[in-house]
Amino acid sequence: MYIVPIAWIYVTLMMAVAEASSSNGTVLGAIVTFVLYGLMPVALVMYIMGTPARRRALRAREAASSEPDAGGHAPAAAEGDVVPTVRKEP
Repeated sequence: MYIVPIAWIYVTLMMAVAEASSSNGTVLGAIVTFVLYGLMPVALVMYIMGTPARRRALRAREAASSEPDAGGHAPAAAEGDVVPTVRKEP
């Protein structure tokens, strides 16, 4: 899965090196070439390709947190009249 993005980053890096070493090119142009043709598209594609994995992880976390504890009771629940009521004196 990662071979294509790595290859594309390599190609754009070589484009940037050619831009910087050209007699008409500049280092700023090389940086812009590398960022606009290399980093941004690869980051976008990797983000889009990772969406199903993020959804699966989110669903797994939600499923794990919604399961009851081993005792089957709600955690820290008050039972009966164990907790006395506090009233304000009139």
